[in-house]
Amino acid sequence: MRVAIVHDYIKEYGGAERVLEALHELYPDAPVFTTVYLPKFLGPHRERFKSWKIKTSWFQYVPFKGKLISPLRIIAPLIFNSWNFSRYDVVIVSQTGAYTPNLIKKGKAVQICYTHTPPRYLYGYATAREWKKNVLMNVFGTISNHILRMVDYKASENVDYFIANSNNVAQRIQKFYRRNSTVIYPPVDTSNDTGSDNKNQNKYYLAGGRIARPKNMELIIKTFEQLKLPLKVFGRPFPGTHNLELITHNSNIEFVGEVSEEEKYELMKNAKAYIFASEDEDFGITPVEAQALGTPVIAYRSGGVLESIIDPSTARSGQAATGIFFDKLTVSSLKNAILRAGSIRFDRSQIAKHATRFSKERFKREIKEFVNKRAGTSRS
Repeated sequence: MRVAIVHDYIKEYGGAERVLEALHELYPDAPVFTTVYLPKFLGPHRERFKSWKIKTSWFQYVPFKGKLISPLRIIAPLIFNSWNFSRYDVVIVSQTGAYTPNLIKKGKAVQICYTHTPPRYLYGYATAREWKKNVLMNVFGTISNHILRMVDYKASENVDYFIANSNNVAQRIQKFYRRNSTVIYPPVDTSNDTGSDNKNQNKYYLAGGRIARPKNMELIIKTFEQLKLPLKVFGRPFPGTHNLELITHNSNIEFVGEVSEEEKYELMKNAKAYIFASEDEDFGITPVEAQALGTPVIAYRSGGVLESIIDPSTARSGQAATGIFFDKLTVSSLKNAILRAGSIRFDRSQIAKHATRFSKERFKREIKEFVNKRAGTSRS
């Protein structure tokens, strides 16, 4: 079976790239088509893609391309439409929500789209950039987004089968594309040892990941400024995001910067709890990674985390709580949740056990079964 993989762009390492890695592990001979590949921006993760067959577009040769990722979305559909996949049996499109990658020439190939989300900027969800604050950008963006929504819908008709990364995203696919999808949760490494149940060894709270506006990292920092509790923050700010280190000088808040996977797991394993304040999160891999290490999660009650965290108030008989939700994006709401969580004795072994339902082995098995069942069954 001749398989090709399509991904928006490779410039950062987040949840979508973890899925891309797992897909590549399943199909190691499959070329990966992407608009641009920029390993120098990948930090400690740059070696992960080194041996892959990566096919880039003409945009790879454009000067200052690293700063043009966002504007590229205007012409990205033309780039994807320039690729012809007629010699392949299956094309797996990894739709991160950045571009419109489904507008490819698939020929007789079966096109399967793994959707992290339809583009958030096209459908009213919070995005990393506050482009509406600028009058000219607001006018230009509103017009261009109207056109891109029509292109995005047309591209969705090209897809034979949709896979959603959560029930939350499956609802978006139905709402915006009027298509059904199968939910296959993203892969999470559940093979690491969990942290200790000894509270004295868990002296700090943890937050981090892809630091962008919808993640509400400033809210977390302001809350811990008031609580005077120790907080560690990892990750690299998204371009245009405030430098968080300039926001606070409190000694109880430590910024550790971008870290390797091993360093991240160590931080999570030894944390008292992982704080997650993301708004309308598509799924949320980092909260599951924390749970896989036995660490409870304090999360904003929104989006995909509703499918991965068990709150004490909603736990069924025999279910162990794996975290706690807060209901408003305010300091007082998050503060109250942190204080409530401090009074709960979480069972780290049960939290880690719960996270195994999101394992990488499960993901690869479900994807392989899905692809094998549908290969050669194009809707066209």
